[in-house]
Amino acid sequence: MLTPEKNEALTRVGPGTQMGEVLRRHWHPIAGIDELARHPVKPVRLFGEDLVLYRDLSGHYGLVDRFCAHRRADLSYGFVEERGLRCSYHGWQYDHQGGCIAQPYEDQVDPAGKLRQRTRLQAYPVRPKAGLLWAYLGPQPAPELPDWEPFHWENGFVQAVFAEVPCNWLQAQENSIDPVHFEWMHANWSRRLRGQMGGYAPTHLQLAFEEFEHGFIYKRITEDSGENNPLWTIGRVCLWPNGFFLGDHFEWRVPVDDENTLSVTWSFLRVPREAEPFAQASIPTWHAPIRGEDGRWITSHILNQDIVAWVGQGRIADRTRENLGASDRGIAMLRRQLFEDIEAVQAGHDPKGVMRNPEANQRVFLPSDSRDFFMKGLPLADYRRHPKWARLLRHFIFHAGQPEWVQQAHQAATGVAIEPMDQLDL
Repeated sequence: MLTPEKNEALTRVGPGTQMGEVLRRHWHPIAGIDELARHPVKPVRLFGEDLVLYRDLSGHYGLVDRFCAHRRADLSYGFVEERGLRCSYHGWQYDHQGGCIAQPYEDQVDPAGKLRQRTRLQAYPVRPKAGLLWAYLGPQPAPELPDWEPFHWENGFVQAVFAEVPCNWLQAQENSIDPVHFEWMHANWSRRLRGQMGGYAPTHLQLAFEEFEHGFIYKRITEDSGENNPLWTIGRVCLWPNGFFLGDHFEWRVPVDDENTLSVTWSFLRVPREAEPFAQASIPTWHAPIRGEDGRWITSHILNQDIVAWVGQGRIADRTRENLGASDRGIAMLRRQLFEDIEAVQAGHDPKGVMRNPEANQRVFLPSDSRDFFMKGLPLADYRRHPKWARLLRHFIFHAGQPEWVQQAHQAATGVAIEPMDQLDL
């Protein structure tokens, strides 16, 4: 159980906060590459800062203060030029480093550009990788942007999904080291949501939690598995500091501010062997709804069910009223490491998970209980019979609201159409 002071230290992420300073030492996914190709200017809010993300006509990405340094006009309504972003109010123009490179009227009356030279916006670096745009909001020099091996897997259909969730980032991330919730929130609750009143999913019998360089690993044995099951021999990764790797997809929980989180899901699906070789020209990214037309939270998909748990704890969970048990040992490990990270940053050191060696940051291996399948694939007939991969071939189980254009891209890649989720057992 945390005190109010410790809970606040872990959850507050605005400028100057202890946890904010830790998380700013890492890169965070904030948008899709194809999203900026469709709409080159996008307002974003990160760590309590209002910013604008853009891609100029020469291909540079910028992430700068949302408000023009002249009269504080909203730059999300600006327009891109060959170099930088121009304010639509009076034409002041800014490059991707935050420098003011044009002040049309001022430049006429002051050709030396004295005002222009001393005008700057706060700017942060942005890099593209794996279909996503990543931002770094911390001090220089920036660390390596992690190059995870799954980003290089071949013959796969990849998509990334964003969802805006009205709660603090930490209660979402604590989900990443909580194996027992799969039994209840996804398996048992899904059965009840479909009207099945009898029977329960296999119960958990044994749990283990291990630390490694890039986070923590949890392992589990259930009634229908044993010590030879990959979920025990390999496990799943609580990716540090705010990610989750489940062998076939990543999830990140990016702080918007103290009370809001950007949930990011990156999903890889191996195409059937008959569709190989397959090279994806562009990774589709889309934004998922989290409420239905009736105003209630959507509960049909895995991430939507998780979101119900996260937001149900309130905007910021009151951990002073918790009663942790044996299944929550991973939660305790996560919180201890965050406090250690706070101390490390205050002492001038890197927190856990920061990578500085570019040679070591090449196709970085992460444990995956399904790696063999992703490396070798399956013929379509075997794919359709597989107890796990058949459902992922026919359904997008993670988020509701997958657009039709993404479903069409999936079918073009795999030869298999997406089907409704109504009767799917999660």
